[in-house]
Amino acid sequence: MHPSPHSLTVAGRTYRSRLLVGTGKYKDFSETRAAIDAAGAEIITVAIRRTNIGQNAGEPNLLDVLPPSQFTILPNTAGCYTAADAVRTLRLARELLDGHALCKLEVLGDPASLFPNMPETLQAARTLVSEGFEVMVYCADDPIQARMLEDIGCVAVMPLASLIGSGMGIVNPWNLRLIIDNAQVPVLVDAGVGTASDAAIAMELGCDGVLMNTAIAHARDPVLMASAMKKAVEAGREAFLAGRMARKYYSADPSSPTTGLIGS
Repeated sequence: MHPSPHSLTVAGRTYRSRLLVGTGKYKDFSETRAAIDAAGAEIITVAIRRTNIGQNAGEPNLLDVLPPSQFTILPNTAGCYTAADAVRTLRLARELLDGHALCKLEVLGDPASLFPNMPETLQAARTLVSEGFEVMVYCADDPIQARMLEDIGCVAVMPLASLIGSGMGIVNPWNLRLIIDNAQVPVLVDAGVGTASDAAIAMELGCDGVLMNTAIAHARDPVLMASAMKKAVEAGREAFLAGRMARKYYSADPSSPTTGLIGS
């Protein structure tokens, strides 16, 4: 049986939801769980360097609130600035998660912009793929480097829409389309989404999914925003599948018929 066109397949596994949600920046684990539930997310990202999933005995464990039996845990390397740090972090995550291979790689360039350091990202990706990791990778919106990551063996490329946590939305849709049109693996927007319309636009462009954290966690009502994001991703996907009407810049097209009118 073929997967539904509404579902997302990554590394051979199929998910009903195309919305991936991060677990940081909430006021507590209770709010985190409520937002994840409202978003309908099945893949949730966890920053291994910032969140306890068993490495700190005696501290609250996120996996008690979001168990791997219910969610696909996507460990990420947030806060890593070198390939070596990122690889070390994901080796630890695989140990903590009983051999779990799916991961999200991000190697940052500087703490101000959090823009990806692509040479270090490519280096880390080569090492991780060679060690059997299934790498979803945060990257610049550069179609050439996205293809390089795919050629290395990454299972998904995740270009930023704009800077992490900026909420600026999609600042370069043309580059995203170049990546989408040439990729043979899923393309997910990662970083920069601020509100529901940003998520819908990403999906209308043809992205396979959207990953977000700050847009939900820093909303005035995170749980309500998570619900809005769920609907936006679904609506954007449906609009993409439906195929929008052509833009007509120099002529109007009446929505009502112009023939057979009364009195004509």
